[in-house]
Amino acid sequence: MRDLLTDYQLLKADGTPVGRAVVTSVWGSAPRAEGASLLATADGRIAGSISGGCVESAAAHEIKEAIQRGTPVMVSYGVTHERAWEVGLACGGTIKVFVQPVVPPEILAAAQGAGGVVVATVITTTSSACKPGDSAVVQENGVVTSQGWIGEAVRDAGLAALGREASTTLETKAPDGSPVTIFLEVFPRQPKLVIFGGVHIAMALVPLARSLGYRTIVADGRQAFVTRERFPSADELLVAWPEEAFAKIGIDNATYVCVLSHDPKFDDPALDLALRSAAPYIGAIGSRKTQAARRKRLHAEGFSDADLVRLHGPIGLDLGGRNPVETALAIMAEITMVRYGGSGRALAQLQPA
Repeated sequence: MRDLLTDYQLLKADGTPVGRAVVTSVWGSAPRAEGASLLATADGRIAGSISGGCVESAAAHEIKEAIQRGTPVMVSYGVTHERAWEVGLACGGTIKVFVQPVVPPEILAAAQGAGGVVVATVITTTSSACKPGDSAVVQENGVVTSQGWIGEAVRDAGLAALGREASTTLETKAPDGSPVTIFLEVFPRQPKLVIFGGVHIAMALVPLARSLGYRTIVADGRQAFVTRERFPSADELLVAWPEEAFAKIGIDNATYVCVLSHDPKFDDPALDLALRSAAPYIGAIGSRKTQAARRKRLHAEGFSDADLVRLHGPIGLDLGGRNPVETALAIMAEITMVRYGGSGRALAQLQPA
């Protein structure tokens, strides 16, 4: 929904009601994941997508009817392999979609905010204790704002979904024992990529990371290495030693750290600080010999083997490339794998014949 905020404002500029369809479940090879949204007005204007083909037309019609009716509805779209490309669900996928007559204010607030929020919305129920569209908001600190009992029922699952950065559905029961399906729509915080060492690889890494949605910060103790000429698209440049830089930036569980200076007087303090933080990814450049010497020094500083498991070095997946752009790609591939819990194996190896 975040990527549709501008479209939403344009669609509603003349006062026309704007409804939404959001993907809540996916089976097979449907091209859009849970959380993908389509906006539509009663007069037929649309923005966004929930598939790759004419499912949008059908969903836009459902939105129009929901606007007229004033109530939400669950719909399902499936397709056989033979008609897959015709309707845009490649390889015959199936999706479930929750259609809403308006974009709820809690969804707008979450999409416009800094993130770290899950909006939990009832999508199906037979209970008299709730109705489709009832919701709760779960913050990453565990604080819940909800309508009735829903918040307590979804807190743990919501925090788990936020940790995975993946929207999902939850099957639970209302206080009267009736089954309830709740959609957990995740709005993660924007991830930060902190690069210490304004080297050539960093110059290739910044635009790639930005294209993937990361806020990019490059720090180095050497003024000549962190100039706008070298990093025209970086969000922030800092001339500072690691302690000062990391204190200013703040390293949390949405911060990914790459240490690239290849100089122990910079690398070791940076890694010492990163390993004491909540950063989910810490990578350091250098050969296996360099890594072994580095780990020995970190052991001497009191870090255990368990601590050093978090250190990815040599940095990046082994893609076979060696030039700076290829190395940057390997680094972002490894960060993506860690962020989403991927295996690092080729997709062809994971799919049945």
